[in-house]
Amino acid sequence: MNDLISGLLAIADPQLLIILFAATLAGVIIGALPGLNATTGAALMLPFTITMDPIPAIAVLTTIYCSATFAGAITAILINTPGTSASATTCLDGYPMALRGEAGRALGMATVSSTFGGIVSILCLMAAAPLMARAAYNFAPPEYFALTVFGLSMLATIGDGSPIKNLIAGAVGVLAATVGKDLLTTVDRFTYGMSELTEGIGFVPVMIGLFGISELLVQAGRLSVERQQIKMKAIKLPSLADYKKVWKTILRSSGIGTFIGILPAEGATVASMIGYNEARRWSKTPEEFGKGAIEGIAGSEAANNAATGGAMVPTLALGIPGSPTAAVILAGMMIHGLQPGPTMFTEQAVFAYAIFWSMMFVNILFIFVGLFGAKLFARISFVPIPILWPIVFTFSIVGAYALDQSIIDVWIAIGAGFLGYFMRRFGYSVVPLAIGLILGGMLEKRLGQSLIMLDDQWWLMLTRPLCILFFALTFLALFGSAIWRRLFTQRDPLKSMGE
Repeated sequence: MNDLISGLLAIADPQLLIILFAATLAGVIIGALPGLNATTGAALMLPFTITMDPIPAIAVLTTIYCSATFAGAITAILINTPGTSASATTCLDGYPMALRGEAGRALGMATVSSTFGGIVSILCLMAAAPLMARAAYNFAPPEYFALTVFGLSMLATIGDGSPIKNLIAGAVGVLAATVGKDLLTTVDRFTYGMSELTEGIGFVPVMIGLFGISELLVQAGRLSVERQQIKMKAIKLPSLADYKKVWKTILRSSGIGTFIGILPAEGATVASMIGYNEARRWSKTPEEFGKGAIEGIAGSEAANNAATGGAMVPTLALGIPGSPTAAVILAGMMIHGLQPGPTMFTEQAVFAYAIFWSMMFVNILFIFVGLFGAKLFARISFVPIPILWPIVFTFSIVGAYALDQSIIDVWIAIGAGFLGYFMRRFGYSVVPLAIGLILGGMLEKRLGQSLIMLDDQWWLMLTRPLCILFFALTFLALFGSAIWRRLFTQRDPLKSMGE
């Protein structure tokens, strides 16, 4: 309880609250701009948080995460173009409602659903923290190594490509993590005489390149796309009848989103799809879905915003990103010297609770921002691409250079941008590469610590219960679906004999 109160007091600083309010507006603008999303926004903001204290820095990144996810509904409803992929299902019913003159009602429902879903997920996050703290005492380097291996197995499903392509991309990220000085042998690896690479490839330029510059190159091919905006007089809160119709949907989707967010490798996009499908399945009028059903908006938006809080559970408690944006936030924590993992809630509990409270504050702000600012933010979505993306590129280059004032980082960002662009062209997701870079360094470090602890007898890991558990989960993550299909999709033996 003391840590909970201390975390609240840590964000009660008026200056920090003003920063969070500004970050909320920035996140909404990012989410309302088609082509930009929470991951891109967090990656672009990452270098500018380096000079901040840890709590304000990570609070800004989580604020961008939450607010950009929420704002994707604005363009989804008004111009049938989701600002983020997490709001793709909101288009299905939001835009038809806007076409029949109910844009204000649709945005009001999106605002209320997003706020409620986000608050539910944060409350679940706070409740889970003490449980994680009790588990922390059972973790040693071998358990951390097995946990990191399990995290790497999640790369197969965290991207939008095939599992094999995702694993290949993740392997490239792990390989990139080996650049620099080996901490155990002090041998320089793959530095080619460049002293700037002695400490390895930095997270910041890679994140900026993969998520910022590569998206710029993708958007360059969409210059001819025209968007038509629905006229809207005002945003309004849903009526009492609307609440009676959707309250079960909002509760259900909030639970679904929180659960999906907690699962490593899932995220808001998957949560919104499942939330929408379940809303339709339980609806008394499923035939209205796709034609302007307000339940569809509630199901989608409550789920995708609940997933943002849920995704922070594995990120903070296990050091495994729960979503692509959480991977950027994880990189930010590591840059500030914070060590995510089970001990986060024992050694850095005040920091963890401060992040929870900052996310709670942002979700409450959504009510005011959504109701009073959506009309303005909808106009921002029409910033021409030829104007928007040169600005993004400028921020990308400045951000890559600002961390260490190194031109090498600029070239790394540009190289990562082109690599990310070609990966997308050929069906490879950039997310596993980014997470592989983060987890690769952690894997090597924890393996070295484990070998020292076990006197180079690595097989002793198999005598530790938690290690066995994580190795078993890794095996199931990689081969479970194949084994399931093998066991349960074979032809009927009796039928085969009859033939």
